[in-house]
Amino acid sequence: MVDYHASNNQASSGGPAVYMDPREQENDWDRDLLLDPAWEKQQRKTFTAWCNSHLRKAGTQIENIEEDFRDGLKLMLLLEVISGERLPKPERGKMRVHKINNVNKALDYIASKGVKLVSIGAEEIVDGNAKMTLGMIWTIILRFAIQDISVEETSAKEGLLLWCQRKTAPYKNVNVQNFHISWKDGLAFNALIHRHRPELIDYDKLRKDDPLTNLNNAFEVAEKYLDIPKMMDAEDIVGTLRPDEKAIMTYVSCFYHAFSGAQKAETAANRICKVLAVNQENEHLMEDYEKLASDLLEWIRRTIPWLENRAPEKTMAEMQQKLEDFRGYRRVHKPPKVQEKCQLEINFNTLQTKLRLSNRPAFMPSEGRMVSDINGSWHNLEGAEKGYEEWMLNEIRRLERLDHLAEKFRQKATIHESWTDGKEAMLTQKDYETASLSEVKALLRKHEAFESDLAAHQDRVEQIAAIAQELNELDYYDSPSVNARCQKICEQWDALGSLTQSRRESLERTEKQLESIDELYLEYAKRAAPFNNWMEGAMEDLQDMFIVHNIEEIQGLITAHEQFKSTLPEANKEREAIQAIQAEVQKIAQYNGIKLSGGNPYTTITPKSIDDKWHKVEQLVPQRDRALQEELAKQQSNDHLRRKFATQANIVGPWIQTKMEEIGRISIEMNGTLEDQLVNLREYEQSIIEYKPNIDQLEGDHQLIQEALIFDNKYTAYTMEHLRVGWEQLLTTIARTINEIENQILTRDAKGISQEQLHEYRTSFNHFDKDHSGALMAEEFKACLISLGYDVENNKAGDAEFARIMGIVDPNNSGAVTFQAFIDFMSRETTDTDTADQVIASFKILAADKNFITAEELRRELPPDQAEYCIARMAPYSGPDAKPGALDYMSFSTALYGESDL
Repeated sequence: MVDYHASNNQASSGGPAVYMDPREQENDWDRDLLLDPAWEKQQRKTFTAWCNSHLRKAGTQIENIEEDFRDGLKLMLLLEVISGERLPKPERGKMRVHKINNVNKALDYIASKGVKLVSIGAEEIVDGNAKMTLGMIWTIILRFAIQDISVEETSAKEGLLLWCQRKTAPYKNVNVQNFHISWKDGLAFNALIHRHRPELIDYDKLRKDDPLTNLNNAFEVAEKYLDIPKMMDAEDIVGTLRPDEKAIMTYVSCFYHAFSGAQKAETAANRICKVLAVNQENEHLMEDYEKLASDLLEWIRRTIPWLENRAPEKTMAEMQQKLEDFRGYRRVHKPPKVQEKCQLEINFNTLQTKLRLSNRPAFMPSEGRMVSDINGSWHNLEGAEKGYEEWMLNEIRRLERLDHLAEKFRQKATIHESWTDGKEAMLTQKDYETASLSEVKALLRKHEAFESDLAAHQDRVEQIAAIAQELNELDYYDSPSVNARCQKICEQWDALGSLTQSRRESLERTEKQLESIDELYLEYAKRAAPFNNWMEGAMEDLQDMFIVHNIEEIQGLITAHEQFKSTLPEANKEREAIQAIQAEVQKIAQYNGIKLSGGNPYTTITPKSIDDKWHKVEQLVPQRDRALQEELAKQQSNDHLRRKFATQANIVGPWIQTKMEEIGRISIEMNGTLEDQLVNLREYEQSIIEYKPNIDQLEGDHQLIQEALIFDNKYTAYTMEHLRVGWEQLLTTIARTINEIENQILTRDAKGISQEQLHEYRTSFNHFDKDHSGALMAEEFKACLISLGYDVENNKAGDAEFARIMGIVDPNNSGAVTFQAFIDFMSRETTDTDTADQVIASFKILAADKNFITAEELRRELPPDQAEYCIARMAPYSGPDAKPGALDYMSFSTALYGESDL
């Protein structure tokens, strides 16, 4: 409240003293007025112009300040205009008493505003006392134009002076120390205008030694562009030793009010721009997240069916191409998607942090695009991926086995078919009908030898059928042709059996009539047949294909081969014995002069064929030796590949585990400033990235192992799949840890949290995080809050407060509080942010106190892009005072801080 007291000085004419502000006593208004009549002239002009600047809002004005206020009517109107309040109804009579009553109503209203009017009476105003009238107007100016000016807890004159000093400080030749001499050269007036509206004044062209030009320039610009009427004459100011202080203060206060309104609008616009900029940036981040999430999910959606396709291929080459395609996917296509997934989580966490810091609701991605959805799809992808690789390896093993069995089937079938060629014709001939006794006996013995040979071939037929059955069970692609060939062999075998039995019966019927037999031939035939069959079996075994997967298996084959070679001397004795029988036949025939008509009647196996096959066996043995040794070398090479991979894997696996544990400790025991921690973590991340060549080396070794069709490794427990997953988790974990520190920096900078506070929060959090899980369970969090001074003890009020806080830090009711949620809560408790009410108040300033705003006003007050942003999103205003084109800024502001469909 401003208290104006009467001065002890009396006017020289004996009139009453005028009221004074005790802070103004150094400028005795009444005495100064009498000492310098020029001041009265300046006050008349200035006060008159000031009154008219308000009265014109009511459609009127005054010409003579002491005459036009005498009836009190315009005086009451002036007070109503400048206060915005209604005064008591004036009296319309022309008598003196009516005028005095009206003036008293005005003076009573002034007094009701906390101003003590001393020595001013209604009679002096009605009588047209110029000194009293000017004093009264100055009281009104002080109360309604100057008193509420406040700058840094100063008020009235001191506040207005400090404002002028602040605004003109940067300008040369301007030094505002008072409200008289400091304004004579006109530069201070021009500086005030230029500071707020630089386009209106070319300040650098003004000269200190040309005050008239300076003053007139400022007065004309103020009147033309700022709606501040010209209240003083430049000549009066320049021509006066010391211009009137009250006139200058009155005039300068008009500049203050003109510019303070603009400053409020600018402040309001800046606040709105800041809020809108945050919203626009957040929307951009949301759009980026949605696109990245959609692209990643679409890639996963396309990839999983490919990985789930279990349609088998017919050949090894086709399956190996599938495996190579899969390797390309793991090396080329998947790693960028791993990075995209990690970046997506980082972007999501950063966006949520920014939304929390700007007091916005959390971002909820569109349905199916949550981080959890992406993690779920990724989990399905990796499941399909693992199953796909296992399936391909099993298929390769199956096809490898099928190829081996199919080739084995063809070899045995070919050998058997070659043996059966012509046998049906032989068994169906009727040669015994015209044969002699010896010839019949020979035919019978020959048939017995054939039966022995036939029985020896039974195993081969059973082997062929067994191989065909296994090919069917393993789903061999060419099973129909195998089955047809096997069926033909079996049917032919049955036919041979039947024909053999029939021929035997025929020969036995004839045998009774035939008695001669050549025992030596028969013995030869009986011994030659199994020996010949043994040689054929040996040749078949020596040429038999084999498949092994490790050194033990090939060494087993080598051992079996060595055992076979050890039987060769005994077999050679049997060969020599058989050949000796033939030699004996020749010897007896020669001795007795018997001319042999042909070969052995009991067998087609000649001594030459036995020797030829024996020599073939002798040739095949070293060939088998070489094949087995080559396979041994191959398996030794494979074992070297296993050891090489295992040696590196046994280093990389523990290294990854150690790094994961170190990151866990780092995230809990972080020291130094956040910037220091960020630098250290990035250096740590770089050291991890530099380890990548070791992973690449393992990938190369692993590819060599797969190309060699090695399916096991007894030297290590680590598989390439385990190491890949561990490596990807390591990169993701360090990236998430870095992102957590970046978000803490964002929180700290946005909320103004000191490094000491963050350290205190981290220390408190780690103290109660007993299991070092990176999160506090509900009871741990309650203990932490109690240690920080929160009243959440186990009582009704404490439980309610704790439930409120848990609703903030754990909105999803997971039962755990992360460190990021903890510092968000602590920063929210200790700092302030923009609110919906503040934004509404800012829009209200731009809207000139209306409940709505127009597009034109938005475009005038805000930058173009933000103005159009608001226009596009504001709903039409539908209040009772709505006008065409009115926009609802209140609902828009509320939506920025609540549920919004932006």
